[in-house]
Amino acid sequence: MGLLNGKVAIVTGAAHGIGRGHALELAAQGASVIVNDLGGSVAGDGASHDADVTVDLIRARGGTATADYEDVADFDGAARMVAHAVEVYGKLDILVNNAGIVRDAMVFNMTEADWDAVIRVHLKGTFAPIRHAARYWRERHKAGELVAGRIINTTSGAGLAGNVGQANYTAAKAGIVGLTLTCSLELARLGVTVNCIAPGGATRIAQTVPGFAAAKEPDEYEEFDPLDPSISSPIVAWLASDEASHVTGQVLRAIGETLILLEGWRYGPTVRNGATRWQAATVGSVIATDIFGTRAPGLRAEVGH
Repeated sequence: MGLLNGKVAIVTGAAHGIGRGHALELAAQGASVIVNDLGGSVAGDGASHDADVTVDLIRARGGTATADYEDVADFDGAARMVAHAVEVYGKLDILVNNAGIVRDAMVFNMTEADWDAVIRVHLKGTFAPIRHAARYWRERHKAGELVAGRIINTTSGAGLAGNVGQANYTAAKAGIVGLTLTCSLELARLGVTVNCIAPGGATRIAQTVPGFAAAKEPDEYEEFDPLDPSISSPIVAWLASDEASHVTGQVLRAIGETLILLEGWRYGPTVRNGATRWQAATVGSVIATDIFGTRAPGLRAEVGH
């Protein structure tokens, strides 16, 4: 018995790499999977039916899957994708948002088109499927049905810590975390959990970084490999299961053999000014000593000395 027997899942960006790993794992756990992928290049150019390869792999292993070629960042296309799952399999239980592209450049060289394209695919391409899946589950909830929806979004280590040459990508990935947190609050009453995974591995995107190992597909790994792009897929499958009904609004980092709960922004050192307005001329020494712990912040040089 799989963790996801009888469930219906959508995995976006599932033709290659991490998305393919998620689709294979969800299907292995018993879910019927809509394998979505527009089939573009790593930079988002073109379109193809690459999703068919993942579908064939799932079916060859005895699983159930159907290809979907919608553009997830197209609002109406995302609606059609959700409707496709309901039409083919009768319902939707799980949404895994994984689609993404990269167009790297230093911020002073980045074009408006490169910024817009990456933000569109990652951030809008996460929002639009969530919006339509949430509307579907809200209607089921209002009709008196018991909803157990699962959304798993995809961020990255770069999005959480920053990375040179990826202002567009890191901004989008950080935005996905904020979207995850808000949606987890808004959808809780419907019975929907919303979490985020920060995976690692040798993917087509990772391979654009100079010196990174050549990408392999998840089905090509026979033994444990810390660069296997499907390394996080069992975590995604668990988050998608009924066992994880108590987990929402969380960000998990899965890389190699390591699984980490990321705690994000939280209050650190704090100072108060006794209901008195801070002064720009003096606040610096307080920040230096009481916030950053500097032992000798030094004296401000006077003009002419």
